[in-house]
Amino acid sequence: MFGRRAPCGARKVNVVKLFGRFRSSPVRSLTDKHPRSVAGQVFALQVAVVVLLVATAVLALVLQSRLDSSREAKNRSIAVAETFAHSPGVLAALKTPDPSKVLQPLTEAGRKAAGVDFIVVMDTKGIRYTHPKPDRIGKRFVGTIEPSLAGHVYTESVHGPLGHEVQATVPIFDNKSKVVALVSAGLKVKNVTSVVNRQLPIIFGAGAAALALATGGTALVARRLRRQTHRLGPAEMTRMYEHHDAVLHSVREGVLIVGTEGQLLLANDEARRLLELPPDAEGRHISELPSLDPPTVELLASGRVATDEVHLAGERLLAVNQRPTDRHGGPKGTVATLRDSTELRALYGKAEMARERLRLLYDAGLGIGTTLDVVRTAEELAKVAVPRFADFVTVDLADPVLRGEEPAGTATDMRRTAVHGIRDDHPLYELDRLIDFLPSTPQARGFGSGRPELVPDLSATPGWRAQDPVRTQMIVEYGIHSLITVPLQARGVVLGVANFWRSEKPQPFEEDDLSLAEELVARAAVCIDNARRYTREHTLAVALQRSLLPRALPEQSALEVAHRYLPALSGVSGDWFDVIPLPGSRVALVVGDVVGHGLHAAATMGRLRTAVHNFSTLDLPPDEILSHLDDLVGRIDQEEVEAAGAGVTGATCLYAIYDPVSRHCAMARAGHPVPALVHPDGSVSFPDLPAGPPLGLGGMPFETAELELAEGTQLVLYTDGLIEDRTRDIDVGIELLRQALASHPDRPPEESCQAVLDELLPGRPKDDVALLIARTRAIPPDHVANWDVPFDPAAVAGMRAAVAEKLDDWGLSELAFAMELVLSELITNALRYGSAPVTVRLLRDRTLTCEVSDGSSTSPHLRYAATMDEGGRGLFLVAQMAERWGTRYTPQGKVIWAELSLP
Repeated sequence: MFGRRAPCGARKVNVVKLFGRFRSSPVRSLTDKHPRSVAGQVFALQVAVVVLLVATAVLALVLQSRLDSSREAKNRSIAVAETFAHSPGVLAALKTPDPSKVLQPLTEAGRKAAGVDFIVVMDTKGIRYTHPKPDRIGKRFVGTIEPSLAGHVYTESVHGPLGHEVQATVPIFDNKSKVVALVSAGLKVKNVTSVVNRQLPIIFGAGAAALALATGGTALVARRLRRQTHRLGPAEMTRMYEHHDAVLHSVREGVLIVGTEGQLLLANDEARRLLELPPDAEGRHISELPSLDPPTVELLASGRVATDEVHLAGERLLAVNQRPTDRHGGPKGTVATLRDSTELRALYGKAEMARERLRLLYDAGLGIGTTLDVVRTAEELAKVAVPRFADFVTVDLADPVLRGEEPAGTATDMRRTAVHGIRDDHPLYELDRLIDFLPSTPQARGFGSGRPELVPDLSATPGWRAQDPVRTQMIVEYGIHSLITVPLQARGVVLGVANFWRSEKPQPFEEDDLSLAEELVARAAVCIDNARRYTREHTLAVALQRSLLPRALPEQSALEVAHRYLPALSGVSGDWFDVIPLPGSRVALVVGDVVGHGLHAAATMGRLRTAVHNFSTLDLPPDEILSHLDDLVGRIDQEEVEAAGAGVTGATCLYAIYDPVSRHCAMARAGHPVPALVHPDGSVSFPDLPAGPPLGLGGMPFETAELELAEGTQLVLYTDGLIEDRTRDIDVGIELLRQALASHPDRPPEESCQAVLDELLPGRPKDDVALLIARTRAIPPDHVANWDVPFDPAAVAGMRAAVAEKLDDWGLSELAFAMELVLSELITNALRYGSAPVTVRLLRDRTLTCEVSDGSSTSPHLRYAATMDEGGRGLFLVAQMAERWGTRYTPQGKVIWAELSLP
């Protein structure tokens, strides 16, 4: 039975995955019912056979030993008897009167030496001459002597005087070959048996060892057989293999067993069906089977391990798994299982496509809209769709959208905002091109209707080709064959269109692709609309802030000024700067910073800057201007708290006034960083200005510090965003500023601004920065004239003459009349309404300035004089003749000034 079923046993080892249930509880239950398994029966039979063989061998050895011992005893008896019969001296002893006397000692000595029990010499009648027992001498020999008398050697077993004996009798011949006597030698039987008995332990020990070895080998063979048969009995083995054959040929998975030489050993019914094998396939080489394609033949013949490899068999896709069969002691070869995965592969392809689409949408959710930038968001949409969905993606937005405005209702003025593809040599419209789509194009239809457009074959779409026949022909020849156009729509407004082009993938876009394209574009449209609205608000805020900052610096001669303003990453803020010309060729420099960011900070900054301009017209000293600003910020805070419960606004400010005539600079600060001074020798210093509190706190006065600056000194004013940073200490920022300014006294302020920003702000600042650098100038002494006026009305005429003479020296004689008139009125007012001392200063700069100072703080006012009034017309004449006029107060009194334009 086992010889006939051996191939099936090999099958079971190699397809154990399919039939593992035969190792489970049903098989064990069969084993429990029939404990005498095939292996047990074989073991019992083999043990019985071994015991029988060993017993037979031991018996044979015993018998053979006994036989050998008897033969050895007879042979020894014959040898001893013959030896003694032929010994020299025996014949002579026989001829003596008393042979026994001579022969008895000789026989005893020979017996002991030869190891026999007796040597008996007798005459021809059987009367003994010798015997081990002397009393037996002379008596008749017990045994047969006739054959020996006839000249033969005769052996026999007798019961003699010594007991049961084995003896040999030989004749003694004389010189004439006549028997003259006989010699008998022999052994007792019990001595022969004792020799055999001494050999029995060895024989039985050898038999026991042979039995043990044979039983052990049988046990090992039975154990292996038990493991291979799983302790099954014959009935169970038969039943199992019947089920095995039934299952092997009924499962819906093909099974092939291939030998080491590539021969097909077994193929079940499913394998025959899947591979269309001929009836005589088993036993043939794999390469001889006509229905297998070369890759499948290579796999099956190679014997390598394979897991779910897909191979083509006709129109079927087979998933092939292959493993060696000798892993668990089975015969060498391989077993391969085949599954028809044609339908499963189709379903898997659809599931994989759905999973890829979900992954694409997930990546789009993460990758689109990372910034509030319209262009960047459009680029992210294009990049996320290539190459997983389309080979090329273009995004066209309405041009107003890029400016943050609402788009128009037509597909005209569409700007190509993003282009991305698998290659860069495409013939599509280039980036930033303004496109007017014709109404017949999918882009125009989609933009107008708000619905996506699918174009499976671009070459057969005349409406699209009418847009640009030459370029569209290039696009078709390039290989782009299919298009999906989806409008970018958010809050019911169409912002533009996204175009998905396909070239490398041969299949065109289908209806199923529209939903994915719409999902992608819908996510991007919301982000683009948010970016558009942010752009609009940011543009408005930046425009507001830019409008509040100086658009151009005023013309003046006292300072050479350069400035920089860098907005923060978060948008608009409250930093500002200003350059304000003052009377007498003086210039005011202002740098301020409103706490916070956003429109509120920008609006507050605008109010403060306007207030600084207004306070500057009063020509007040820096500390008084800061006091007025402090009051203003306090009122603003109070209004905010009452209106919306907002917190304190807060602001810092630095105000400086530079006089090019005296080269004096008066400065005061309210919680603001100290300025830097770059001296003409290249050294940098930070003057010790009194630190006033920030604006809006109130209750603390401000102090003005006055410095005398050498001509060419650079005055550097800045906000805290330049030197402060989260990653460094403020002292480090001050030192970096010093290094950026040092050793460059002759560098223009414009270059100094750029050098400072490069050194301290390599990237986009997190806080906005205002930087103002001014190089001082001095008005030459010959452009200034001073006079002390006697406190006497008669002195007016002399001053007119002196001023006219000075104007002649300056080449400004044509201004003499107007200046004399203005000067007469101002000096007269000072003498009439003021107090001594009265001085006059004439200053030639961009304008001709006349200043009259006196010791009184009373300021004249311009008014309309009545018809009958004698006075009141002087200041009116001054206002008519001069470009500007005004009053400023000094610690010693006041100064009334007037400016005339130079010809």
